[in-house]
Amino acid sequence: MGHGPGASAEAIQYHYDVADEFYELWLDETRTYSSALWDGELDTLEAAQLRKLDYHIDQARARNAESVLDIGCGWGSLLHRLVGTHGVKQATGLTLSNRQSSHIRRQAWPGVEVRQESWWDHRPAAPYDAIVSIGAFEHFARLDQDATEKVEGYRAFFERCHAWLKPGGCLSLQTMSYENSKRDDFSDYFKTEIFPESDLPRISEIAQASEYLFEMVTLRGDRDHYVRTLQAWRDRLRARRAQAVAIVGDGTVAKYDKYLQMAMLGFHGATMNLLRIGFRRIDRPRRSAMSHASP
Repeated sequence: MGHGPGASAEAIQYHYDVADEFYELWLDETRTYSSALWDGELDTLEAAQLRKLDYHIDQARARNAESVLDIGCGWGSLLHRLVGTHGVKQATGLTLSNRQSSHIRRQAWPGVEVRQESWWDHRPAAPYDAIVSIGAFEHFARLDQDATEKVEGYRAFFERCHAWLKPGGCLSLQTMSYENSKRDDFSDYFKTEIFPESDLPRISEIAQASEYLFEMVTLRGDRDHYVRTLQAWRDRLRARRAQAVAIVGDGTVAKYDKYLQMAMLGFHGATMNLLRIGFRRIDRPRRSAMSHASP
């Protein structure tokens, strides 16, 4: 099976399969590795992460659903929230990370299934009520693709989501994006040391790839929320630096500290944005306007 148009399993594992204990030191207790949704100066990282999960669950209309798909499920915080808090009977998560899938299986959460496979290879047994994807879309295109190839890859993702959803179903998406910048501005450090084989989308590319399949219902640009999230992570990592060095070594800790700082600058200066987009399935798309038939 192939990994599709985006980053390979090896590239994903390069970043996400660093020791679980290392991530535990500086992520919140839910081990949610994406921008939080903050509310007020006294908000805590964990409360802001849970608020973000609930936001996407609401955008996808996933409360009390029969089945929900989480594309890029990380260590399972959304899956656990769906079945443990919001009455979802079956939550399925996709990840390419060995450590993340192993972690979720060890939790043995009732109603949760994790599959170590890409969205490209996923073949559900039945349609889902809702789909959520948080912090995975960044890996669905590669820097060596031209603009047409990039949009075609995104189009394949939206086609699959359309085919997998029940009529009227919703998709909630969160992704970093280029804002006041372009691909050539993407730091070589990010390309080689942090997220190899990955490229960010532009909002125009997302709109083009999803048209005639989904209507865009809500859109938030929340780069300031990512600045605050990154600052919280960096503060926690620096406060536990000695423990982190003991786990992964000084070089890896220094690399992540630099990455968090550079990302903060990118979002603060609007070279990057953090998009949260709510989509509703178009049940009768005009096929003549679509570039491909749904799988």
